[in-house]
Amino acid sequence: MVRSKFIQLLMAAVAVIGLTGADWTQFRGTNANSVSTAKNVPTEWGPGKNLAWSSALPGRGLSCPIVVGDLVVVTASSGPRQDQLHVLAFDAGSGELRWERTFWATGNTTCHEKMCVATPTPASDGQRIFATYSSNDLVCLDLEGNLQWLRGLTYDFPNASNSLGMSSSPIVIGDVVVVQVESDAEAFTTGIDAATGIARWKIDRPRAANWTSPTILRQPNGESDLALLQSSKGLSAVDPKSGTVIWSYDDGAATIPSSTVADRTVYVPSNGIAAIRPRGSSDAPEVLWQVGRLSPATASPVADDGRLYVLNRAGVLNCADASNGDVIWNLRLKGPFSSTPVIADGKLYVFNEEGLGQVVQLGAKGELLSENDLGETILCTPAVVDGALYVRSDQHLWKIANDTKP
Repeated sequence: MVRSKFIQLLMAAVAVIGLTGADWTQFRGTNANSVSTAKNVPTEWGPGKNLAWSSALPGRGLSCPIVVGDLVVVTASSGPRQDQLHVLAFDAGSGELRWERTFWATGNTTCHEKMCVATPTPASDGQRIFATYSSNDLVCLDLEGNLQWLRGLTYDFPNASNSLGMSSSPIVIGDVVVVQVESDAEAFTTGIDAATGIARWKIDRPRAANWTSPTILRQPNGESDLALLQSSKGLSAVDPKSGTVIWSYDDGAATIPSSTVADRTVYVPSNGIAAIRPRGSSDAPEVLWQVGRLSPATASPVADDGRLYVLNRAGVLNCADASNGDVIWNLRLKGPFSSTPVIADGKLYVFNEEGLGQVVQLGAKGELLSENDLGETILCTPAVVDGALYVRSDQHLWKIANDTKP
């Protein structure tokens, strides 16, 4: 029995290593931090150049693509009431549609015209796909598209919705799917068993409209990773196995851009940006610094290699020293922006709402390398895997990769 348990743990570890190395399994990537290890990512694209393929999509969708093995998965919603919920899986190599599944929404499908029911990004544990929607429907499929389970959370929590739409994306930690559902009338977060769809725990959350997504605090020494839940009240670190709140930061936070983590420091959109670090116990975290001028707009901050990058309301990209918040340089880009930037191979990639992809070389100063127009509205954050960008509009999913033709 001991040997069997060891083999199971070893296989689980191998699966995790495989995911973190090559896949992009949830909103802002497998580590939920918008940073990719990919190399040789294109810096220019357009008609006849570095556009590997594009595939048509039904209805509407703001959710980001995820990449699991050789599948690129997106969600969409269609119909006059956006009550048809789609999960689509494309072949990463060819762009061919491998399978599509459609479900009926069970909850409220009312959304602001800029949003849609398919706003939350799906997530995966490498074996299954978990797709959530503004209607508070949660669908689990295997990688062949077979339905494993479905939860209509509106049946249990009928008041958890708002007139603008819900957008929080789930995260997967171990064998638990963490789903944040927060509104003025009813607000909670629940930990769903990935295999069965049964709730392991539920905790009440501040009753206020909230469009942020949870992120992950990786723990050292084999300790369980923590789910970070952000709201207007602040940030809470939660054990995903039990729902126990381990520590809290209570100085308030934004309700649109989400926190990010680098080197065990959490950068919270709070009165600008607050950098906090856990103390290793249930005590409140240490506040390392707080800088008001680093206030983000819609896009979440991104931290990498000792630098913090924040897009403000004027479309200015601020680069700050991650250790103290001092601004090193800034660069005006062409906005407006709804999507969060991603970083790969020393470059920052970001799409504005008009579909203009802008590539910034990072370093002692920021240098705009290129502007590349896809000509359609883009509100999602791209995925970056194996040297390729995957980005979607309502109409299309694109793969952007360096041409291999001589």
